[in-house]
Amino acid sequence: MRKTDLYSYNNHPYSPGGSAIKRVLWYYVNVLVFKSSLFPFYGIKNALLRLFGAKIGAEVEIKPCVNIKYPWLLTIGNEVWIGEGVWIDNLVMVTIGSNVCLSQGVTILTGSHNYKKSSFDLFTGHVILEDGVWLGAGSIVNLNVTAASHSVLSSGSVATKNLEPYSIYQGNPAIKVRDRVIE
Repeated sequence: MRKTDLYSYNNHPYSPGGSAIKRVLWYYVNVLVFKSSLFPFYGIKNALLRLFGAKIGAEVEIKPCVNIKYPWLLTIGNEVWIGEGVWIDNLVMVTIGSNVCLSQGVTILTGSHNYKKSSFDLFTGHVILEDGVWLGAGSIVNLNVTAASHSVLSSGSVATKNLEPYSIYQGNPAIKVRDRVIE
């Protein structure tokens, strides 16, 4: 019976883009400004993200202790709230629409590994959060998931498949529990 051999792991042909210098600079900016609890200034955070290639709309509020892998693979619309402890692990593009709320502790994942291969190969897939989406505290969105307009992923839930518009999802894996009605 074959076994996992992490020594044989090779993430070729994956490349996050950007030069090595850009990636190193971002690493330190991310640690010192975004992942820190000592830097609550939204405007400066948004300007830094733009400087590193992110497309950021107006009135984006990024709370302390947020981890963003690669800003050049990130698009955020207007009036977006990103809560404390959010991790955007964007190995490939993550698109966040307008009026989206990512509550504290949300994780967005765009990469995984092929457990069927001994070399544990990397594979990636984008994540799209359309306008009006709310991801509850501690929820997880996996790669290749689109959360359609105004869908809700409740606290602690795990999205492994697309979420329908104006629907509320709960559980692991998340299933639709009811429609979202906005008054």
